[in-house]
Amino acid sequence: MVGQSIPDPIADKLSLIPYVLLSASSAGTESIDEVVLDALCAIRIHFDMEVAFVAEFTGGRRQFRYIDSALENTPIAVGDSDPLEESYCQRVVDGRLPEIIQDATAIPAALELPATLALPVGAHLSVPIRMGNGQVYGTFCCFSTRPNFSLGDRDLAIMRLFADFTSRQIGRELDAERQHREMRQRIVSVLESESFTTVYQPIVELTEDKIIGFEALTRFWSRPIRSPDVWFNEAAEVGLSEELEMAAIAKALTGFDHLPDDVYLSINVSPNNILNGAIHRALHEAPLHRIVLEVTEHVPIPDYSQFGQSLEPLRDRGIRLAVDDAGAGYASFLHILKLKPEIIKLDIGLIRNIDTDLTRRALTAALVGFAQESGSKLIAEGVETDPERAALKQLRVNKAQGYLLGRPLPICETVALFQ
Repeated sequence: MVGQSIPDPIADKLSLIPYVLLSASSAGTESIDEVVLDALCAIRIHFDMEVAFVAEFTGGRRQFRYIDSALENTPIAVGDSDPLEESYCQRVVDGRLPEIIQDATAIPAALELPATLALPVGAHLSVPIRMGNGQVYGTFCCFSTRPNFSLGDRDLAIMRLFADFTSRQIGRELDAERQHREMRQRIVSVLESESFTTVYQPIVELTEDKIIGFEALTRFWSRPIRSPDVWFNEAAEVGLSEELEMAAIAKALTGFDHLPDDVYLSINVSPNNILNGAIHRALHEAPLHRIVLEVTEHVPIPDYSQFGQSLEPLRDRGIRLAVDDAGAGYASFLHILKLKPEIIKLDIGLIRNIDTDLTRRALTAALVGFAQESGSKLIAEGVETDPERAALKQLRVNKAQGYLLGRPLPICETVALFQ
């Protein structure tokens, strides 16, 4: 029809590319594997191919990492490998075969490869996947058992776009794997060298100005220098939470040799290491009546009933439970209700400037009433000024810790606090 443009199927394909790539990585909710498979599926459908795949070059072999296929019996499988020299991929990368092949049976160099007639290979598109440093990771490919004489340079441009997109996804995955290995090695090194120590911060009864307990705090001197929570979070991320926490607790328990019999020790433990029984093993021979387990309010507990059952044998033998950081995390009152702790520790963010901040005073007063009704005791954390201490005493919070009352000390220096 006059004045009406003729549809261009290649242009239509090109116009779809941004949407395909955006969909494949939308909101970062999909895994890298899913994103790459989405890209392979898109390229296979748009070029009407039967198989699309990503292959990695490793150890002189081509290994299939990702595959999308329309065939009932796909000739390749994820994890399969073959010698690089016998592959289309290697010969495309080094220039012995073209990146666009409309009909492999018409190209002498392709007929040298057994797969050309065995599959058979008709149309074939393959481009290198290059990482950010220029190194060839492998190839982004698709093929069909039928020839396709419509393939041209614009199709090759689409393949390169997808290969570049895929290289970024694989690069992210390789970076994540490298960071995971380095993270794990840092934790293993800390464990092997025991490059951490325990310091003890006094917990004080304010009305009598008497030390009633100590919180054991782990300090790391291994590089890179980071706060303890970063070390413990990394250990959990690489599956070494139990090993690091139990090593820290074992070291903390040695402090009992230096503490009076009427002074307790408060140790931090993650809910998972209560649920999996690790803490039971670590405290097998410890004086449980002198131990308080602190679990932070920041970490949700998926099954409170199971948590309570795991903790019950220790509680029966005298151990007490404290909820740490109350007032700072999620669902404070419900969390505390379900845990039924003997001790509620008020977060430093709630205590800071409590002498002048009416909102903080109101929330603390509410927690005082809550503790009275639930039978829990309150301990204020992070007390740093005399006015804060005075305000807490007015609110009937009579137990506290913080720099005003005592800094964390090596165990050998705690002895002087009782002389």
